[in-house]
Amino acid sequence: MTADEPDWNAITVPLELPEVVDHITYQRVVMNPGATWDYFPGHFDPEYAKGQGHPTIYVNTMHLAGFADRVATQWAGPGSRVVRRSIRLANPVYAGDTITGRGRAVAKRRDNRMVPPRQLVDIEIAITNQHGALCCPVELTVQLPERRHDG
Repeated sequence: MTADEPDWNAITVPLELPEVVDHITYQRVVMNPGATWDYFPGHFDPEYAKGQGHPTIYVNTMHLAGFADRVATQWAGPGSRVVRRSIRLANPVYAGDTITGRGRAVAKRRDNRMVPPRQLVDIEIAITNQHGALCCPVELTVQLPERRHDG
């Protein structure tokens, strides 16, 4: 555990997480299907997307899930890990959009079913676009590393 990581014992909920902003370039939208093997044409073919009624191509679900994980783990630190995620797609995110992730820690608990016990924090995240429209509400749980107390 590093000094930058939150100490689970010192966390008081609710707690606002730092905001994360991501600019969605056309190149990134096109590269994501190749990285995730999600070759649905709406993610890389503008004419197909327009035929669906969209203005252009749009990011896939895995992009949004990864962004939500980034919002949580950027706050929780490199020793944390996402152990649960629930995601809902509300509005598309298009090439050229800017998305913002706003997270809030809403609960914390110790999972004693595991050895050693896990220190968990439940987080709600709202991913919105540059117009303020909610694109993706996310609920996830991160596990924080055990803080070692010397002495």
